[in-house]
Amino acid sequence: MNFFQRFFGHLSTINHHKRLVRKGCFRLGLYRQGLMHDLSKYSPTEFFVGVKYYQGFRSPNFAEKEANGGVSLAWLHHKGRNKHHIEYWIDYDNDKTHEGATMIGMKMPARYVAEMFCDRLAASKTYKGSEYKQSDPWEYYAKVNKHYIIHPETKTMLEKLLIMVRDEGEDKAFDYIKNDLLVNGY
Repeated sequence: MNFFQRFFGHLSTINHHKRLVRKGCFRLGLYRQGLMHDLSKYSPTEFFVGVKYYQGFRSPNFAEKEANGGVSLAWLHHKGRNKHHIEYWIDYDNDKTHEGATMIGMKMPARYVAEMFCDRLAASKTYKGSEYKQSDPWEYYAKVNKHYIIHPETKTMLEKLLIMVRDEGEDKAFDYIKNDLLVNGY
């Protein structure tokens, strides 16, 4: 694949993903989040690394990690600027001193859990394409969640939403998020 194919392939993937997230966020009344979602992907730090490692079937961050001994500078940049990622919410345990303190997940505000849900659906649809099944977001999560540092309540809510999509469909999950999670919190 030449540079221009990777450039436009990556740009198309980002734009498609953002459209799907925007649609989901708008459905939930999260208009600002829908518009602002993943804008850092257009920054030179993330975009040109994404072009370099673009493959079309998975995030370029995985290929960058493989090429750089497990480190993706684009991912480090991205997760630190986007509140819909659980990694944004990792901090020192407040109950410990900094000497020997452990890192824990902080509870995410409900609106960012909702955006994270939209992001995970959109990523599955983007990379699976016509082969997408409503179980895909859950299946991906089930494969990778063992390494997550995530607040227990946030984890329970995310799992509830992904299982709801898997078992009852998107409409049920979006209705629950809009009428319960965003109204009452968790």
